Amino acid sequence: METVNVAELVDRLGSDEDAVRKMAVFKLQGNIGDPSFAELFISEGGLTRLRYLTLHASGNTLAYSLTSFARLLDVDKGWECVDQELVERIVELIVTHPLVNILRGAMSILVSVVSHPVGGTGSEQPDMIFGFRALKPAIAIYPQFLEMLVSRLSSADHALCANALQLINSLMRDSITHDSEAEWPKFIQKLQDLGVIRAVYVLMQDSALQDLAHPLLEFQSLTKVLLRRWREISLNPEKPEHRRALKGIYLASTLKGSDESSEKVNKKENGDDSRHSKRHHPEKWRRLGFESESPAAEFHEVGFLGMMDLADYVRSHQDEFQKMLLEQSSKPARQRCPIAQASLAVTSILYEHFEVDKTEMDDSKIYMLLESRSSLDKLFRPLLLHWTRLHVAGLQAFFRLWKATAAEMEDLDKIVELVRILVESVVGGASRTKDVQDVEEDLANFEYRRLRELQMELLELTYEDAWGQHLQQVREELHHEALQFVKEQRIRCLLQGAWFSLESNSKNDQGPTRSSSSHQYVQLSHNRRYLHFGEFSSISDRAPELDALPDKIDLSIVSSVVSNVSTNPDHSSFSTVKTAPRQVSTKITIHGYAPSPGSAHGKNHTRSGSRSTQKEVVLLTLRPASHSVASEWLDGLLMLLNQQPITAETTKLTDLVSNYGLKIRLLNVRFDDATFAGETPGVPSRNGLDEDYYYDVFGGA
Repeated sequence: METVNVAELVDRLGSDEDAVRKMAVFKLQGNIGDPSFAELFISEGGLTRLRYLTLHASGNTLAYSLTSFARLLDVDKGWECVDQELVERIVELIVTHPLVNILRGAMSILVSVVSHPVGGTGSEQPDMIFGFRALKPAIAIYPQFLEMLVSRLSSADHALCANALQLINSLMRDSITHDSEAEWPKFIQKLQDLGVIRAVYVLMQDSALQDLAHPLLEFQSLTKVLLRRWREISLNPEKPEHRRALKGIYLASTLKGSDESSEKVNKKENGDDSRHSKRHHPEKWRRLGFESESPAAEFHEVGFLGMMDLADYVRSHQDEFQKMLLEQSSKPARQRCPIAQASLAVTSILYEHFEVDKTEMDDSKIYMLLESRSSLDKLFRPLLLHWTRLHVAGLQAFFRLWKATAAEMEDLDKIVELVRILVESVVGGASRTKDVQDVEEDLANFEYRRLRELQMELLELTYEDAWGQHLQQVREELHHEALQFVKEQRIRCLLQGAWFSLESNSKNDQGPTRSSSSHQYVQLSHNRRYLHFGEFSSISDRAPELDALPDKIDLSIVSSVVSNVSTNPDHSSFSTVKTAPRQVSTKITIHGYAPSPGSAHGKNHTRSGSRSTQKEVVLLTLRPASHSVASEWLDGLLMLLNQQPITAETTKLTDLVSNYGLKIRLLNVRFDDATFAGETPGVPSRNGLDEDYYYDVFGGA
């Protein structure tokens, strides 16, 4: 680094020539960030001259002066020159000046002023006020300050965007920390009205996210701080703003033209509040979905945040709200959808989903995550900024599920759990760049059947965690039972019999020339020992009797069943699988042992001779009309021979039956809330038991 003569530099700062001052302050901005240099600079009297340039210079000289002053404050020096005149000058520049390089430095100075702790160094002026309060007199002179500040978030210059957002973050944090409970919500609301949420949301979805990562992450953390603060505020009807919020919900529920509405008009016209003030609907709050006529207590879990969410929905969707109330009023009490309870439940679901109570990560972890581009999509949650819209969409999904399932009050917890799964799936599965409107549509259009499938998958995982080894044993038992069920189904297809086509004008696989017959009928005997078949010229409407089938095969001499049906390669050891890419028809070939020369011969194949002296031949060829028939007969024959099924259809059917069996068992098991929290179910006590007891496995009466 170039050695700088501090005394000479300070002298040049006071030169009458602007070019000399500009060059001096240009060098200063590159060195002032060194604390030792800063101390030497101040001891040489440079601070007063730097302040003068900050107040009176223009152009690049002003830009370099602002940057230098900001870097001086960063090393916690120069606070004695920070006064109301300087703050007012900086605010004026932000409001009136268009140059980016000037705005960056000005905003950096205000970030330091707002973030500076009171009594931080002891060197500041005793009458100087820091924090957001230090800016309020200047903002009173330039009321468009906040509007201009938010507008800078749309600048094409990323550094300016970052500086503007850093200043907004500082103002928000200081207001939340130091302002009264009545003041900071007003400031936050004013920022939101100016469009700060939408502007930051756009920045979070931008491809240049990494350039703004730190201030964006701080804004996201501040959003969680705000949500926590609102939730920690207990609803108190004695507070005017809380009382107004409750009254607004009640008034919005009053239908135009109703008795209550007319009564309000009469009271207003007659000026008589005393005689009618106590005349309310007997279920004033219960009809809105509260559990009692004292709604304040029901906000215990979600605090004023829950009140805000409910009030926002009622205000922005008043027609829908009144329509819901009108529809519910015609139903029995147990079937009415509890609108208020639903709203509070959705608030809790969103609060848990976004982990609002989770403390902020330390700086080292944040820096490590921000270094990886792939981590940014996981670190940033733009949808958190659209909390109100997500609450409305979640609440409307609750209403839809309540109606679709014909739920009653005792089903409230079940619907809440479905909405929780819906939010986790749609909101949790949304990418960083997915627009909130698309998420709202997904919440509205998510199929109930798919939601139930997700619920069963989560339920199975929950039981897996709690009962892993036992659940695996249940799965194995159910798979065996399902296999036996499917085996019986497949064999019953053989017992029922089926028609198969024959190849005309060709040699039969068994030797003799085929007759004019074009079809054959095959059926398993009732004792499951013989396969009867016969050839026919056409398919009749009525299946042939078993006695009318002239040929039969003794299954005890069958050696293998071969087919070109698509199979599971894992079971290839049970049968020979032949693939025929050019063959359009499906074929099943039954092989068996031919009788030895010395044994009895006949048309029917019977048990005779030793297997070592017998020759394996084709006993019968089947050509199924469809793939499903082929699957039934191929696997039916294999399972009849105590071999494993090999087709994909049979495997799918087995899994389906097994999974349904598991779901039925899981749904019939009583699983308490503690288990859902991840705790292992306790083992029942054996105290008082003797040996005289038994287990009712099937739960029969």
